[in-house]
Amino acid sequence: MLLLLGLCLGLPLCAGSLGEAWPRDDTSEQVGFRGPRQVRLLQRLKTKPLMTEFLVKSTIISRYAFTTVSCRMLNRASEDQEIEFQMPLPAAAFITNFTMLIGDKVYQGEIREREKKTGDKVKEKRNKTSEDDGEKGTETFRASVVIPSKDKAAFLLSYEELLQRRLGKYEHVISVRPQQLVGRLTVEVNVLERSGITSLEVLRLQHSRQKGSVRGEGDSELPPSTVINQNDTFAKIIFKPSVVQQAKIAQNGILGDFIVRYDVNREQSIGDIQVLNGYFVHYFAPKDLPPLPKNVVFVLDSSASMVGTKLRQTKDALFTILHDLRPQDHFNIIGFSNRIKVWKDHLVSVTPDNVRDGKVYIHHMSPSGGTDINGALQRAIRLLTDYVAHDDVGDRSVSLVIFLTDGKPTVGETHTLRILNNTREAARGQICIFTIGIGNDVDFKLLEKLSLENCGLTRHVLEEDDAGSQLVGFYDEIRTPLLSDIRIDYPPAAVERVTRTLFPNYFNGSEIVIAGKLAHRTVERLHVEVTASNSKKFVVLKADVPVEPPEAGNDEAGSARPEGGGAGDPNHVQRLWSYLSTKELLSAWLHSSDERDKERLRQKAQALAVASRFLTPVTSMHLKRSGLQTDKPEDAQSMSAAAGPEPVMQSLRGASPQPGPALKKPYNPRIKVSKTSVDGDPHFVVDFPLSNLTVCFNIDGQPGDILRLVSDHADSGVTVNGELIGAPAPPGGHKKQRTYFRTITILANKPERSYLEITPSRVILDGGDRLVLPCNRSAVVGRRGLEVSVSANANVTVTIQGTIAFVVLIHLYKKPAPYQRDHLGFYISSSRGLSSSCHGLLGQFLSRDATLTQEPAGLSEGPGRPPLPRAGDGPETVLKVRGHQVPVVRKQRRIYNGEEQSLSRVTSRRHPAPTQLSTYPSVSVQLHNPSRTAIPLSPWLQHVSRC
Repeated sequence: MLLLLGLCLGLPLCAGSLGEAWPRDDTSEQVGFRGPRQVRLLQRLKTKPLMTEFLVKSTIISRYAFTTVSCRMLNRASEDQEIEFQMPLPAAAFITNFTMLIGDKVYQGEIREREKKTGDKVKEKRNKTSEDDGEKGTETFRASVVIPSKDKAAFLLSYEELLQRRLGKYEHVISVRPQQLVGRLTVEVNVLERSGITSLEVLRLQHSRQKGSVRGEGDSELPPSTVINQNDTFAKIIFKPSVVQQAKIAQNGILGDFIVRYDVNREQSIGDIQVLNGYFVHYFAPKDLPPLPKNVVFVLDSSASMVGTKLRQTKDALFTILHDLRPQDHFNIIGFSNRIKVWKDHLVSVTPDNVRDGKVYIHHMSPSGGTDINGALQRAIRLLTDYVAHDDVGDRSVSLVIFLTDGKPTVGETHTLRILNNTREAARGQICIFTIGIGNDVDFKLLEKLSLENCGLTRHVLEEDDAGSQLVGFYDEIRTPLLSDIRIDYPPAAVERVTRTLFPNYFNGSEIVIAGKLAHRTVERLHVEVTASNSKKFVVLKADVPVEPPEAGNDEAGSARPEGGGAGDPNHVQRLWSYLSTKELLSAWLHSSDERDKERLRQKAQALAVASRFLTPVTSMHLKRSGLQTDKPEDAQSMSAAAGPEPVMQSLRGASPQPGPALKKPYNPRIKVSKTSVDGDPHFVVDFPLSNLTVCFNIDGQPGDILRLVSDHADSGVTVNGELIGAPAPPGGHKKQRTYFRTITILANKPERSYLEITPSRVILDGGDRLVLPCNRSAVVGRRGLEVSVSANANVTVTIQGTIAFVVLIHLYKKPAPYQRDHLGFYISSSRGLSSSCHGLLGQFLSRDATLTQEPAGLSEGPGRPPLPRAGDGPETVLKVRGHQVPVVRKQRRIYNGEEQSLSRVTSRRHPAPTQLSTYPSVSVQLHNPSRTAIPLSPWLQHVSRC
């Protein structure tokens, strides 16, 4: 019971027994009351902050994962309390966004350049965030916050990572450690792989991140309440345990990792190349190749600190590894402490006798002395160099050092930089060094640098973990080299800013990833050439890969983007390129010894990280008060992960430091709007106040068409587009289908560029950074020159520079008929800031007037026009707008616009040829005036259909 109520996101645990958990309450004795100690303890525990919700949503697009974590806390105490939000992250991940909601205040993280001074901490009043190295090579993000009494707080964290392929599988790990029972706990993982998904599996919850590649018994057992839906290219996994199921997993709350493993189809030997909007990524993972021979030296720490379980488990693992060596391999063994003890003076072939003798040598190793890391590495490299030089096997083999230690250098050379320089100079890029650090006292940073500088990998093993199985799993990743000296080339004139293209080795089950930018987006094909060596010959692979054209709808006017945001926005290929480029710049900066070059690399890495919103060693996160205000803390609920991979709740670049107006209560959905609008099928309405006349016309577009509603780009800088969706027509109607607006996009270029995308479910505001608002929650956000107000499930009001106002009505159906769709209506509430040269389907009429007159018969017929049908011998009714005139015929109809009215209807008789949809879409027009005269007409715009 103590852990159940007391362990919560960094809350301090109580030490000792129940009776010793808190000091005695002497004041209770003074007033003559003293309840049972356990009762008083429970009363104190009940006031600890309660976690009401823990949600994680992760979207993986072509191996690149976007993850968002949402956590909610409630302070039930009668006083303010400080808590700490903690989230373990994969070591390779970059944080892209962090937002805190405390009561009705919003604090948003902003990625900035980190100052060169050390100890930089992010603080905003009493709230702070930090990121440091956690256990097992992972990192833990922490944020402390003071929650007012009886109030709520929410934490929103987003991060991105490129999944690494190991032993033929991609593994995505999500930390689920609320450490208490949670009312709403959900983990959702969406996987989208164009190549096709194979061998998808969800492991049981893992309490240790260092299980490695070796699977324990029952790993295939699904966590309770896990549901998997999958087709060829898409998979959706949801883990949503109830409170009872959580208690069965762990009485004090779940403490483990949710792991998804999968692989993709691989058909082309050249690899999978994807191109999207000027960026490309190349995944290279060949298969069915004969393995290369290995020249491997095992270097084992036998110093005094390895005594006991560590040395025993390491010996057991090496026994297994020696049995796994292939006949064409060669090996040797070095044990080191303060002395270097070499088993043989040269590498030996893999024979049963040599394997047996090697096991005997390892068995008799005993711990003693200090740790001479430099001497052991130099001896191992010299053994490999001499063997390769004398036996002339370098072109068709791979040389490896597998180095294992549990400590720091204490004997011989102990200076880290000199050890690194000595190793790099001796290996000369020809020998790969793989390092394993055991325990808490190991110099893991030194091991990591040794591997990074010498084309290897590193692992960190904790003492209490099963070190033996992890060593075997780590060896499994490198046991089968397939290629060496890999070079991947693209035409220099076709690509630019390409990431690393030279690789010393390729191991079976892994993957090589290269990303870059196309020099010309009009390139139709990309030539790729791969050269490498394998055990039998020199390999050359060539291919011309078709390049798909840029996605439609990415023009400057801000056309509609794909629903869901993840797959098309942001560009996942561009994000992956930024991720890899930042990683490589940071690595080069870390290992550079030249001060001028080091500073240049730091600045380049910093600029790219800030532009990409990556929290890195050269950037920092600062919390600032946002202009976003909400009714309640719950208003951010769907911001947690509903927006998919996008960094939710991003701050707006250049936003005013003053908070925006607080939204005290939702707007009344029955707002006052002007007549100039478009809604419904869609029906356009244009008001001509000077003539006391209103025009109505319909659009007969196709689903997917994008209509330009308002265009004043040159003057006020405002452009409005709408995207159509389709639905079947009602039975018995004259139409073949209906169309509605699903997306309204608004681009404002003045005083700063802002892009606004509105759908029935959410609002995306992009002003450099991104802000996502759900439409089912009321909120107001403001920045200089722009204000967006959301009334839950009712409308969105956009005000630009105080002189232009648009209202977007949200139409939702609980039980829609087949011909109904959730859609939007667009209304121009104020057009004072739009110029007289404004155009677009609605904008062209804002500064115009129209007249309705009667003309002699045949006046409107001109050269080349066919004779028009006549309704009678009398004069024609003609509408005149912008120098155009259209004859009409009167008819009768009844419409309902709040009250039933009997209107006469006049139908157009002209059918001009249609023009391009992007300029003037197909329309039918209806006019109705205050004298209840309704006039449908087909004007100069385009072909007409019935209204």
